[in-house]
Amino acid sequence: MIHAVLIFNTHGKPRLSKFYTPIPPLTQQALISQIFSFISDRPAGVCNFLDAPELVFPAPPNAGAASNGNGNGNGGNGKGKSTATSTRDDDTRVIYRHYATLYFVFVVDGAESELGILDLIQVFVESLDRAFENVCELDLIFHFDEVQYVLNEIIQGGLVLETNINEINLCVQASKRNRKASAASANPLLPSMLVAPGAGRGRGDGGGGARGWLASIGV
Repeated sequence: MIHAVLIFNTHGKPRLSKFYTPIPPLTQQALISQIFSFISDRPAGVCNFLDAPELVFPAPPNAGAASNGNGNGNGGNGKGKSTATSTRDDDTRVIYRHYATLYFVFVVDGAESELGILDLIQVFVESLDRAFENVCELDLIFHFDEVQYVLNEIIQGGLVLETNINEINLCVQASKRNRKASAASANPLLPSMLVAPGAGRGRGDGGGGARGWLASIGV
């Protein structure tokens, strides 16, 4: 399972934080700072993933149920719970890629493939490149809602839904068209309707665009 997807710059300022495991906000901030300290201190040339048993994420409800069942079957609740907890605490991994001034970080459990997550990060970055035409840090700041939408097309609930960049891009472009159409229908005073004086006049036409709309409502 994917516990979290994070993007922060080389100064440790988060530009995106998406947690798929429920964690209190204060704990999230502490985890982001801790993960940045792990990554920023790593020398150049080392691999892009590391074990991080210090990062403790709550177990899913079914994991707790399974541990209770094992404990009862073995004749003791304590033994089953401690084994599940130690395994859960030790299999947290941090996988990241460094692009220019940004770190793209995935925090996962032991069920995920490290190389597969590295490829998934590349899919995420290329999808952002297509959405923003060469994405940069400012795009993540001023268009955070679109960045979240791209991520939601790839991952939902900590599980990977789509890895085809073309399919992701089609959904993102369709969403952009729908937003523009919704804005156009909700706001008649769009720049496209503000025509220059005299434009669109002909055969006694008194004017169009915003002027015509204002005249029609008696303003």
